[in-house]
Amino acid sequence: MLLRDLSVAAELLLLLLLVCVQRLQGSALPAVSSYEFRAYRMQQFNLVQRKHGCRGAIVVAEARSADEPVLTRRCVIMKVLDFTTEKYLQAQKQSAAAILILLSKNISGIPHDTVQSFMVSESEALLKETLMPVYVVPEDEQLLYMYEEVKQAAATRTSSIFVRVLRSMVTATAFQILVSNNAPIKGITDNIITTLEGVLPGAGEDVPTVVITAHYDSYGLAPWLSYGADSNGSGVTILLELARLFQKLFSNPSTRPPYHLMFSLTGGGKYNFLGTKRWIEDNLDHAESSLLHDNVAFVLCLDTLANSDELYMHVSRPPKHDTPMQSFIQQLEEVVSSRFPWVKVGLVHKKINLVESTVAWEHERYSLRRIPSFTLSRLEDPKSELRGSILDTMSQVDYRKMKRNGIIIAEALARYMYNLSDKISPKDVQVFKGQLDFHDSRMSSLMSFLTSVPRATQLLDKEPSHILLVNSLEHEFKRYLQQVHRHAYRQDRRDPDITFFDQMNQPMVMYRVKPAAFDLFLGGCIAAYLGIVYYTIQNFDYLYTKLKAAVKSKHD
Repeated sequence: MLLRDLSVAAELLLLLLLVCVQRLQGSALPAVSSYEFRAYRMQQFNLVQRKHGCRGAIVVAEARSADEPVLTRRCVIMKVLDFTTEKYLQAQKQSAAAILILLSKNISGIPHDTVQSFMVSESEALLKETLMPVYVVPEDEQLLYMYEEVKQAAATRTSSIFVRVLRSMVTATAFQILVSNNAPIKGITDNIITTLEGVLPGAGEDVPTVVITAHYDSYGLAPWLSYGADSNGSGVTILLELARLFQKLFSNPSTRPPYHLMFSLTGGGKYNFLGTKRWIEDNLDHAESSLLHDNVAFVLCLDTLANSDELYMHVSRPPKHDTPMQSFIQQLEEVVSSRFPWVKVGLVHKKINLVESTVAWEHERYSLRRIPSFTLSRLEDPKSELRGSILDTMSQVDYRKMKRNGIIIAEALARYMYNLSDKISPKDVQVFKGQLDFHDSRMSSLMSFLTSVPRATQLLDKEPSHILLVNSLEHEFKRYLQQVHRHAYRQDRRDPDITFFDQMNQPMVMYRVKPAAFDLFLGGCIAAYLGIVYYTIQNFDYLYTKLKAAVKSKHD
């Protein structure tokens, strides 16, 4: 009987070991136990003596779900739907080693409420600095497997103690996240901010100038994932289409209006509109002759116009009666009311706070120099999270509404410059139709090109593909405009307006490991099995005699 019991115990231990091995094989990653991928670090910059973003880059920690009660010295894995301000602050409070956000490849498949919630948390996280490294990585099969495993591990925390211990010893899989870089993070102050300008000369001498401008850079949680489709790819797309259409009108002497039409694309728009500031200073303070020196009717700034049925005109001071800006706004309202009555138009008056070191809209840079200007945007709040997010991709663009907004701007501008009578309804006189119509395919191509690479300011003068983008914008200007100039602004290294930092694009490694409890469990099983074998060998004679007697008694 003793031998039989020992044999059964040995078989049970061997069976348990086989089950463990089979479980390990079944839970293996689709490829290998270690996986290297590219991760993109959260923004880090100093703007006007204020620090923003994460100051850390090195990560050596075990991956844990955001649902875990204890996150100290752990790398918290989140999806877009998990990333909230509360969980972000909780990870900071518990001194988490890092946060790794998995970015869905299909942004259009994320519910609208989830997108809005993420954008709000994203903007709030960027307001202040943190020592905790924050990384964003596009999700794939390997990373999704890790996410599901750590989520499952977090779910078992609510199970009984026996289930938790058994899972920890037998089935649990842990993941170690590693970003190792011994080089210190260095500040970068030699970025070049490029601004483009071009002109369509009007008929006559000393005629007024209308300026249309938009900033072309993007912003988001991670620079390498900031594509800025709506903000401000939409503004750039509409500006380039306006340049093409008005070039046809200006090229014919019979349809050339008595206005100069100046276009500008400015850099550094997401960082206090530094490119706009330097361009205005060059034109007003350093240039002997400039169209900004002369009679400027108004400056129209385009910002975030690819969605919504609302249009807001942001001004620093209400336009006075019988001024060019007030006349244009009136024309714009008439176009909307007669052709697009479902579109809401509003005037938002916000005074410039001279105590603040930053400005909210691009037009405020012109208003500070007493140049009449306003910003046209679908957003009412300048602090809207929609103005800077890694989720601002092509999925946020409604091409029909962007084209409609472009038509509204073009028709209002034409009615103002050609002094069309108020008695003629915009419905009866439509300038931009037929050969002068907005091209859907061109606008779609422009938007696709603008979002083909991230347009974060710190990348545009460093990477070949990003430099090509700026060169292509200059080529578009030269194709339709005259007197095209490219202004490249370098910062003063001793007193820079903005300081960026390196190590924004890092290799990250994920190691698949088993917890220490599993090693103890496996060692105990092996020791028990060897102990039974050793006992059997040492007492073979005794066991053989017992076995022989048991067989003989059973036979009798």
